[in-house]
Amino acid sequence: MQVMCDRIRRARLTAGLSQMQLALHCGVRRSAVAQWERDGGTVPSVQHLSQIAIVTQVHFEWLATGRGPGRPEDGELVAPESVAIDPARSTQESAILSLLRRLPPRKRQVAHAIIEMLTE
Repeated sequence: MQVMCDRIRRARLTAGLSQMQLALHCGVRRSAVAQWERDGGTVPSVQHLSQIAIVTQVHFEWLATGRGPGRPEDGELVAPESVAIDPARSTQESAILSLLRRLPPRKRQVAHAIIEMLTE
């Protein structure tokens, strides 16, 4: 079973967030997120853990204990090693991607159609 620091990192990466972006959502410094993701680092408070779960769209129980499915829709998270991080991606592109990933599948299709119309 994964330890909490690995689950936090996996949830953040799968949501397409940088440590800084997650820190901003949680109202902490980036160094706090780095500590949460470090083996032997600090453990986030229950309040911060719930914020992480909300922002990254994972189940709180999975994040806190490792039990149950990670995500509501598929029950499984992509391993952090397989998540491609595009260093050329701008902050705005990352924010848009993060918002898209939070949408349910039907709304995601609508957003895709809108973006296609805007680029024509």
